[in-house]
Parts: sequence; C-alpha cells; structure tokens
Amino acid sequence: MDEPCGVYPSSEIGGFGEIAAFAIHLAKSGYKESTIRPLVRALKAIAKRANLLNPEETKAYLARAEMTESRKELVGMHLSRFYEYKGIPFERPRYRRTETLPFIPLESEIDALIAGVGKKTAAFLQLLKETGCRPGEAWDLRWIDLDPHRNTVTIRPEKGGRARQFQLSNRHIAMLNRLPHTCEYIFRNPKIDRLTSLEHFSRNFSKQRRKIAERLQNPRILRISFKTLRHWKATMEYHRTKDILHVMHLLGHKNIKNTLVYAHLVDIKDDEYICKTAKTIEDAKALIESGFEYVTDVGDVKLFRKRK
Repeated sequence: MDEPCGVYPSSEIGGFGEIAAFAIHLAKSGYKESTIRPLVRALKAIAKRANLLNPEETKAYLARAEMTESRKELVGMHLSRFYEYKGIPFERPRYRRTETLPFIPLESEIDALIAGVGKKTAAFLQLLKETGCRPGEAWDLRWIDLDPHRNTVTIRPEKGGRARQFQLSNRHIAMLNRLPHTCEYIFRNPKIDRLTSLEHFSRNFSKQRRKIAERLQNPRILRISFKTLRHWKATMEYHRTKDILHVMHLLGHKNIKNTLVYAHLVDIKDDEYICKTAKTIEDAKALIESGFEYVTDVGDVKLFRKRK
C-alpha cells in the first residue's frame, strides 16, 4: 500500500520507523488520514523526547510536559492505541479533560472578518457560517455538489457523520461563482496533499485574521477559527428553533450527546437584535438573503430584524 506523501515519518531514529509502521497499519485498517495525521504528529513529538517503546518513560515525559489536561488525556489515548498495536502492556495515566464552552462571536464580528479576507477565504468562511459544516467537509466540496438552480449545496460527511443539504444565499452563490473553475474542487488543489493544503490555507487565514483584528482594534476576532463558525451556526439555530434534533441533523451528528452542549451554550436575550426597514421588494429580498427575518408592517415600510 502506497503511503501518502509527507504524511508519515520515514526515519528509524527515535522510534519514527515504528510510528510509520503503525500509521500504515491504521490506514490498512480503514482509519482516515484526518485521524492518523494528528496521532502521528503526537507520537513523533514524544519520540523526540523519550523512548517511545518504554511506556514508563513516555508517561514520565507526559507528566512534566507543559500542556493542558485535555491534551494529555488525548495523547494518552494515542499512546494506548500505539502500545496495543505493539503488544506492550500500558496503564494509561489518569488525566481528565476540562469541559470548556466554545467561543461564540457576534455576527457583526464574523461579517467584518469575512469582508476583510481574500475572496477564496471569504467564500470558505461564508460557507461555514451558512451551513455549520466541518472545515474538512468544506475543503472537500466539489462544483458538482452545488445546484445553481435551487441554490443548494450537498455536504459529503466526514468523521462518520451524515450527508446534509443546505440552502445557500444568493450572495454566497455569487461569491463561489467568482472563484476560478480550474478543477473539480471549489477550494483545494487535488495535486497537493489534502491535509497539508488545508493546513497551509488555515495558516494564511490566521495571518489575514491578525491584520483585521489589529485594524479594527478588536482582539475577539483573533478567537474566530473555522470551527468557531460551526459553533456559532449551531447556537443560533438552536436559539431560533429550540429544536435540538434539528441542530443534530444540521451538524451531521450521529450522537445527540455531541449536540446537547448547544442547548445551554449562551443566553441570547430577546432585545439583542439589529433592525432594518425595507420599502421595496428588492430591499426586502436583500435583507432576507442577509439573514434578516420579517417582523411587521408600519405604514408602507416593512420591518426586519436579525440577532446581533
């Protein structure tokens, strides 16, 4: 079985050869590259600092390492899987993940970020905002997944999730159509390793985000990541519908326990709205496409609102 270029270590020094063999074993067992790569990266980091084939030495390193309890718990799980593969007895150290709530920005902050980045990054962020899909799912999007007649997009699942279909705004369809149609994928180049190209794209986004945060003098923008938009979409949808099953379907979750966090994530007050008016059909259409909902008529003016 051929190894994907640049994914697995090839050196035998420091146990890297053992890691490479383990990575190939996982690939043959059906694990996805998105699962294998972070595991390999964690094992490589340990192998540089301890004898990977000595469980007590790796546990000693983990105990003194400067990382969060959550990270230590995850690394401990990676080590358990590796030692099980090697047939080496291993008692996993007891680290417990500290539950934290994800950061939920204001929509105005998200829109300011989207307005300030390049057109490809802006289209990518807008897709995450409107659908709540995973960054990897957005990265794998093909032109054939778009239905320009119905303004819909079909999301192919990752991590064992569910396929979903979403309605996109006319504004977002226009953003996507401005991108070059040079290959089957909308965002990524199929000639470059998938995860490597996504990591490069993410680093470029971080640079753009930092400049925008500095220009707007808003450090909260630095906390907006690709996953933040998924959390934001799920939170807004739950507070809009109060339907946790709807949010579960939207996110592609198979286990409702992963969705329940959004039921108590933030307390959005009823008065936190942006209000706008429309006098023409075109004005009303533009507001609806921007996420505003109709409230009532006052004379010949229609009132719309959207949560901040």
